[in-house]
Amino acid sequence: MTGLVLKDIRKAYGQVKVLHGIDLEIKEGEFVVFVGPSGCGKSTLLRMIAGLEDITSGEMYIDGQLVNDVPPSKRGIAMVFQSYALYPHMTVYDNMAFGMRIAGESKEEIDRRVRSAANILQLGPYLDRLPKALSGGQRQRVAIGRAICRDPKVFLFDEPLSNLDAALRVATRIEIAKLNEQMADATMIYVTHDQVEAMTLADRIVVLSAGKIEQVGPPLELYERPANLFVAGFIGSPAMNIMPSTIIETGAVTRIKLKDGSEVAVDIETAASEKGKTASFGVRPEDLSIATGDQFLFEGTVSIVEGLGEVTLLYVMGPVEEEPIVVKLPGIVDVKKGQTLRFSADRTKLHLFDAAGQTYRR
Repeated sequence: MTGLVLKDIRKAYGQVKVLHGIDLEIKEGEFVVFVGPSGCGKSTLLRMIAGLEDITSGEMYIDGQLVNDVPPSKRGIAMVFQSYALYPHMTVYDNMAFGMRIAGESKEEIDRRVRSAANILQLGPYLDRLPKALSGGQRQRVAIGRAICRDPKVFLFDEPLSNLDAALRVATRIEIAKLNEQMADATMIYVTHDQVEAMTLADRIVVLSAGKIEQVGPPLELYERPANLFVAGFIGSPAMNIMPSTIIETGAVTRIKLKDGSEVAVDIETAASEKGKTASFGVRPEDLSIATGDQFLFEGTVSIVEGLGEVTLLYVMGPVEEEPIVVKLPGIVDVKKGQTLRFSADRTKLHLFDAAGQTYRR
């Protein structure tokens, strides 16, 4: 059974168009993450699914039912907000039970659901505490527990970890991953700008830009086969290195010429009509390594070295004079600023995009 279907969903505030025809199908039990830069429309789309924003045009179905005009309370949805939104004068137990009491659930059913959710989220010892006596991570778990108690068809998470410090983000992200495993039949939609959250939590990622879907797919598919320059630059940290180039030879292997005149062979097939056209050549920082022989991709001078312990980042002035190429090497590397080095990469890991920014498929 399909959990959620969006058909040509559009949103406008007066003359300002925010979403431009969103088509998306989310299956029951999927964990789908919306990512994109600020202002791309991901939170607006989530609020439209929740019923907190009206749909300008298009159709939305939950479990096969058209819900465009169905109020939020009748959609079978529970939402976890960026802010915890807990009642400060109520205990953890009462915060989690409040929605069910309003809905008229029996005392026995309320107690069963609250204690079941508390057990899932390891909140049992804190049920009698007030929110002020909890850490930020515990408060967010209470907000998640409150959503679980509603037994919804769909869980919506709107950047739930953004208010937490780095250590708590990791801990709470793991809790959400465990929750997803324990509630395998629950459909979850999660909004974040954090790539680590998206890559580690999602069954599929929806990449949004300027109110449009750029690509939908499993995390590693987006990483290895980005559909266009936007996705290539957005997924991955540091971002993919992009260099202007010209196609000089087509076929099963495409040869390109970079701005400095150096030539590169890419294991991507192009048609004869593409010869002479401009293109964008891409390589991820982590796919580059220091060349030890005569075979190399490019040569450049190291301008900055960032030693982070687990990795070393090199900023290299090479084929693109205007900006450095980033090289991400594992561990601690003995490289000094001002060194001139040659770098290589596996040809199968190289990317090529046409003049419109769309990828040439392998």
